[in-house]
Amino acid sequence: MRQRLTIILTILVVLGVLIILNAVTYVREEKAQDSELAPNRSTYHSGPTGSRALYDFLSESGYKVMRWRELPDKLLNGSGQKVQTFVVIGRTQLPFTEQQAASLLLWVQRGGRLVLIDRRPENLLLPKSEEWTISVIELNFPGTNVDPSNPKEMTENVEALQPVQATLFTREIQAVMPSRFASAINILDEDKKGELQPAEHGRGNVPKPHKDSPPPEAAKLVSPAPVVHIAGDRKALLVDYAYGLGRIVVLSDPYIVANGGIGLKDNLQLAINMLTTTDGLIAFDEYHQGRGITQNAFASYFSGTPVLAIGAQIILLVLVLLWTRARRFARPLPLVQIDRRSSLEFVASMAELQERSRAFDLAIENIYSRTRRVLARHAGVDYNSPRTEIAKRVASRSAIDAHWLETLMRQCEETINGAPINWRQSIDLVRRLRETEGILGLRMRSRDARQAAGL
Repeated sequence: MRQRLTIILTILVVLGVLIILNAVTYVREEKAQDSELAPNRSTYHSGPTGSRALYDFLSESGYKVMRWRELPDKLLNGSGQKVQTFVVIGRTQLPFTEQQAASLLLWVQRGGRLVLIDRRPENLLLPKSEEWTISVIELNFPGTNVDPSNPKEMTENVEALQPVQATLFTREIQAVMPSRFASAINILDEDKKGELQPAEHGRGNVPKPHKDSPPPEAAKLVSPAPVVHIAGDRKALLVDYAYGLGRIVVLSDPYIVANGGIGLKDNLQLAINMLTTTDGLIAFDEYHQGRGITQNAFASYFSGTPVLAIGAQIILLVLVLLWTRARRFARPLPLVQIDRRSSLEFVASMAELQERSRAFDLAIENIYSRTRRVLARHAGVDYNSPRTEIAKRVASRSAIDAHWLETLMRQCEETINGAPINWRQSIDLVRRLRETEGILGLRMRSRDARQAAGL
């Protein structure tokens, strides 16, 4: 017990030392400062490049919003059927694969609304609308010396843009303030080989989205031409166009919905109009922002803390202990040999062996030899003396009949010499030998007596 206590105390001391060392050497990682070169557009991010303010505002205002942390394939079935608007903000941490883009566009064809807010959306997410081609051109690249939390630096030499027509997207909007890094949306009519100028008319009636696939003939009633809502200097900032039964909305500057710029001018109202034009659930893509549910939730919760390192070290320590207890580091030491055998165990084994082999004569020989020895000692004669003399001497010193004892000895010797005998007769002979020892009071050997007393 003392040895086990020592081992337990040693383990506790080692664990305490590991915890202390991890706590002392742990250095909290400083949060990287937000930059337009490597922005974090996640709705979980509260920095100037994040979009948490927009998400929290929509949630607290009663709109149905959620963070989508699964693959786009899930939009086609299950809980994804409740989503009406899917929002992708900025250049995501994980790029869209061809299969994911195809699944997302199929969902749009069935009546969904895809909102892309980026200075350069992925081409996989910008399909053609019949003869119309949509592309985004970056005009100004952000530098490392620009602070995204400083509106003056972000909007330097930039004028607010006004709506070019009255649409649902421009309702209650006088002007929006983009950043100086806003891109230009280019609309190309392949038939006319020319660019589309900002529209001078309304968007018209749009059929109510639904999820029938393939799209019915009613979808052909919607014009495939893109609609420009906000533009400046003949460069479009906000465009949407039909794709199947759904629509794709493109906003070329994520600063408008980012935490650092959503409070400028009517930027918040524009974000509300874009995302809440249709009723239903609004899903913000967090899977491609690196927040997918494929990550281990436990590891994510303790990320950046010494808990994971401590846990790994404890597991390593346990494995080392198990390995050392199963491995010998020196020559083997012989175990202390303790004789746990007894004559009774030997007798029991021999009895079983003799019974199975029906060697009753051998059993009688083992017992009679000892009894004859103690009888000769009791009679005061030699062991090899005739049985008649031994019987007379024993009878003269006890109440045993000499003829009875001589007959018993003769039967035992005949059995030993090969006379036929069965198990009942052998048991009777052994019983009579034990009775003789008991009548004469012949003592057993001290070791046998102790073993008999223990039993």
